[in-house]
Amino acid sequence: QAQLVESGGGSVQPGGSLRLSCAASGSIFSRYTMGWYRQAPGKQRELVAAITRVGTNYADSVKGRFTISRDNAKNTVYLQMNGLKPEDTAVYYCNANSPVYGNYWGQGIQVTVSS
Repeated sequence: QAQLVESGGGSVQPGGSLRLSCAASGSIFSRYTMGWYRQAPGKQRELVAAITRVGTNYADSVKGRFTISRDNAKNTVYLQMNGLKPEDTAVYYCNANSPVYGNYWGQGIQVTVSS
């Protein structure tokens, strides 16, 4: 079972940057697909970015601005967010998914982009 703890959220002005981190417990971190999702008020949760052992994928709305990466030695996945826009405001959730080991969510962390 994986436990996920997000950090790094907060408030930033448009055009600014934030880096989210998600620390995972357990010894099989490298076997999970790791993802970042977000949910804005009144909207459904959506995939922002995901990383597997072979590659990454991004929502069209964040391509070229956000970068997902992982450090398997530290059991941590990151989301570097540059060029933030007000529409990026949401609660961001870390996700660990494996067809063998299960699907897990972090508690969520607030990101607010406002002038």
